Amino acid sequence: MQTIGIKELKTNPSVLTKAMDAKEYLLISKRGKPFALTTALDDPLFDLGLKTWLLTRAYADSGLSLGQLARALDKSYSDTVKLLALLNISVLDYDLADELDTLETLA
Repeated sequence: MQTIGIKELKTNPSVLTKAMDAKEYLLISKRGKPFALTTALDDPLFDLGLKTWLLTRAYADSGLSLGQLARALDKSYSDTVKLLALLNISVLDYDLADELDTLETLA
């Protein structure tokens, strides 16, 4: 997500067009404080809904675990993984037992 000041946006509006073409969000600030968030109309945000979008963004930013995300969306683990794949959000899936075995061999 890019951030731009409203004054800079007024003098360089092509930043907005470039961000939308790149399917990026643009956070506009006013006097150093967040003011607005822009997104293209074909963004999945509009199909998914704001709650789902916010939760998946929190997951992508490591703010939620996969299990927390699935519970918050009231979806199964596999449906949540499918949703993340649809949104091109990486899912790290590993076996805890394998990780514990690796730690034991390293000790």
